[in-house]
Amino acid sequence: MIDTHAHLDACADPADELVERAREAGVERIVSVGSGIDSSRATVAIAARHEGVFAAVGIHPHQAAEPDAERFDELAELLGHERAVAVGETGLDFYRDYAPHDRQQSLFRLHLELAAELGKPVVVHTRAASDQTAAALAPFAGTVILHCFSAPELLPVASERGYYVSFAGNLTYPSAEELRHAAHEVPTERLLAETDSPYLSPQPRRGRPNEPANVVHTIATLAEVRGVDAAELAAQLDANARAAFALP
Repeated sequence: MIDTHAHLDACADPADELVERAREAGVERIVSVGSGIDSSRATVAIAARHEGVFAAVGIHPHQAAEPDAERFDELAELLGHERAVAVGETGLDFYRDYAPHDRQQSLFRLHLELAAELGKPVVVHTRAASDQTAAALAPFAGTVILHCFSAPELLPVASERGYYVSFAGNLTYPSAEELRHAAHEVPTERLLAETDSPYLSPQPRRGRPNEPANVVHTIATLAEVRGVDAAELAAQLDANARAAFALP
């Protein structure tokens, strides 16, 4: 199994312990995601220490008005590391509004340009900005991963353009019926699972910090929703992730 999106550097427990517990749960690979320059550096360092851990590096849209956005050029250096497999997370968040919309859009464009230049997939965060996200992604010809998918209105665009759609622990919440319906509709070869650790712990672990080992609960719910065997789905998700992130 693989957790395609975890913030190992942001978890309270040491990354070494989280990786070990993940392996004990059968989660053999993790894509750890940076949020900002220093976080991205820490994430690459974690990936370098652990077999089966890879890094995505980027500046979160919440940080678009912070000093990190002025250090964007440093991302290219980090993406030169052999364990750096994706650009992001990046995107648009008009729900929290922690940064002006124009600053978010400008930063998103820079990430997309860098991903296109380097031939790397882009990991996209979008909230309350579906139309703007779809418009920004329209010229981008590379691989797109819609992380922590929570915008069913984007599903037609994602299917038409061949985007990967990744579901997190909120899929397991009793109130997430619309999200589970969306998970049923995603093409099998474009489906991914993640934890978004330390956030969004799945229902059996709610109230506690999330970690990569918990991706098993999201996979179980995906299998139930789609009416397939969980082990077979886990193998398919692993194959999808290998293709999306060009993993060995």
